[in-house]
Amino acid sequence: MKGIDRVYGNFEINEPVILELINSKTLQRLKDIAQGEYFKSHSLKTTFSRFEHSIGVYLLLKTYGAPIEEQIAGLIHDVSHTVFSHCTDYISDADSEKEQNCHDKIFDEFVRKSEIPEILKKYNLNLDYILDDKNFPLKEKDLLDLCADRIDYGLRTAIFHKKIKNGKYFINNLLAENKQWVFKDFESAEKYAKLFLNLNTKFWSSLSLTVISRNVGDFLWHALSKNYISKTDLYTTDKIVLEKIKPHIKTDSKLSLLFDKMNNKGSFRNNPKSYDVIVFCKSRVVDPLCLHKGKIKRVSDIDLKWKSIIKQESKPKKYFLEFGR
Repeated sequence: MKGIDRVYGNFEINEPVILELINSKTLQRLKDIAQGEYFKSHSLKTTFSRFEHSIGVYLLLKTYGAPIEEQIAGLIHDVSHTVFSHCTDYISDADSEKEQNCHDKIFDEFVRKSEIPEILKKYNLNLDYILDDKNFPLKEKDLLDLCADRIDYGLRTAIFHKKIKNGKYFINNLLAENKQWVFKDFESAEKYAKLFLNLNTKFWSSLSLTVISRNVGDFLWHALSKNYISKTDLYTTDKIVLEKIKPHIKTDSKLSLLFDKMNNKGSFRNNPKSYDVIVFCKSRVVDPLCLHKGKIKRVSDIDLKWKSIIKQESKPKKYFLEFGR
């Protein structure tokens, strides 16, 4: 399998187990799950797919010599994502706005019910070992640390939104030492940290994306409550779910209103003094490790101002949404 990745450039995949996993229904479904999305003029606009990001995490881990089990863990890490990705964290019964972790809660069960266990068994690979993130510190770490997942979606989002031209500068300045990601110098670490913060402020935890996520969540919740879709449908694709719901828009005035809201029809503002609903959004910030004067240090160890930024930006964003009448 050959291709061109927007972050890593030309690539070729020959490993049989990787190819079989990529071609499985479970991985292929991610091609139609938006990594980030917005709605305009009644059509879904996708930044990039969960599939593209999953391949990217795999490629990053492979490039830095991670064992095959860790490469597989990176490749499959998003398979339990529902339609519209984190928008389902805003469905009324999800209760995960602050952490955006619905897919994480069901990941183990989801994988075990898929064809992935049989594929791994065919290649004498241990499923339980691969499902345990404690075994793979390069693939997954808690915020504020870097991990392959976080590095990839950060660079991928930055390139899509034209914050950077490509990921070469950051990839070339990264080391994987003692099972942790370390930048070669403070300059590159600081640049990545500030880039990540900018993406968080402008996109991931922005008011506009939070409103979209909430409106899509409300739209899906209403469709579920009316049995226009089932919870099983949430594990199909964005387009399939929209096509199942759309026939009901003409006959359901509330659904029609919600559809217009998620398509950016109608005004809103953040107004703590007069609001219709309080909405939270996960906030992301990183404190990368780097080599500095012969030692490994965090950006916040060198730039003390970064400590206060981390303290502030680590808190979930809280918005007081007032919708136009």
